[in-house]
Amino acid sequence: MEQTPILERLGAGLRAHPFAVDVATTGAAVLVLVLLPAPSYTDKAESLVLGLLFVVPLAWRRRAPVPAAAAMVLVGLLQVATLPSVVLADVAALVMVYSLAAYAPRWAARGGLGVGLVGAFLIGARWYSYDASYGGADPLVMAVAAAAIAVVAAWALGDLRRARLLRVSALEERARLLELERDQEMRLAATAERARIARELHDVVAHSLSVVIAQADGGLYAGRTDPDQATGALEQIAATGRQALTDMRSLLGVLRQDGGQEYAPQPDVAAIKGLVGDVRASGLDVDLIEEGPPQPLPAGPQLAAYRIVQESLTNVLKHAGPASRAWVRLQWRADALELSVLDDGRGAAAAPSDGAGQGLRGMVERAALHGGRLQAGPRHGGGFGVQVVLPYRSGR
Repeated sequence: MEQTPILERLGAGLRAHPFAVDVATTGAAVLVLVLLPAPSYTDKAESLVLGLLFVVPLAWRRRAPVPAAAAMVLVGLLQVATLPSVVLADVAALVMVYSLAAYAPRWAARGGLGVGLVGAFLIGARWYSYDASYGGADPLVMAVAAAAIAVVAAWALGDLRRARLLRVSALEERARLLELERDQEMRLAATAERARIARELHDVVAHSLSVVIAQADGGLYAGRTDPDQATGALEQIAATGRQALTDMRSLLGVLRQDGGQEYAPQPDVAAIKGLVGDVRASGLDVDLIEEGPPQPLPAGPQLAAYRIVQESLTNVLKHAGPASRAWVRLQWRADALELSVLDDGRGAAAAPSDGAGQGLRGMVERAALHGGRLQAGPRHGGGFGVQVVLPYRSGR
């Protein structure tokens, strides 16, 4: 059972150092093909030297297959010209043909096949002679045919190796691209989630603080003349703070990893009525107008509608000025929900916010996220208005 990991590590180590493997196998080939048969040759010294020069280029068969094959061709021509017989080292030519087919450029692989076939013919022509009176198959024909078949077989095996390497390379490239795509999708998802959390945090914090500030100001003035009204303002501050804390916990819960806790559902269009009541209790004169029967609307657009109304009323509290009025209008159209939040206060003439425009930009992003559109700006005759249309089906 423990042999498999050992063999896997051994195979990985061999694949990581191909040149070292080729050098080792070339050393073994020198021993088997050159040194051991040398005593049996007629011309021992010349056969030993040329055999050694013929086998040594195999060490570069994968690192530099074309130069190694060129060196082997030159030594082979010397053998044909000088040696009296075939030597066992000539078997290395088949390994080089295989290597050219597997690792060399395509033109060199085809060239290796051609040179190998020419070499097969030269072997037969140099060391075998044609004898027409020979009873069986002629030695020249047999030698050339056997050498040619061996060359073609070695080349075919090398070509199969090339195809496998190309397939593995394509799979590795595909895996790399898929990993890059996955990382990019994760970054985009993280960016979108950060933007969503930023919008939610802004809506919860800005609205709650605006209500708390308005109640605190009212309670400060009322405390001097009407203690009961001041007590009501403090109760409203406490309720708003608790609701803000609940919303914050629910929002930050998405950043937790346990996933075992349940949180309150996100507000929807039906919760706008309670929102208007809370704002009215903080001292702003605001009315809710709803037209048409409610239509089915996905949870995402419902949350967007609630947050847009919440942010718009927060802006009224912050910028409209004292003695202002506001109207929240919900119109259920045939194809979309139309929201309007209007006021008659100072509007655009109010002091600019110190929040870098997160509120308005967040409202525009919320509407666009669900296929809607939002317009905001000063109203004719004074005040400020926000109009948004959220389709029942965004088409995304």
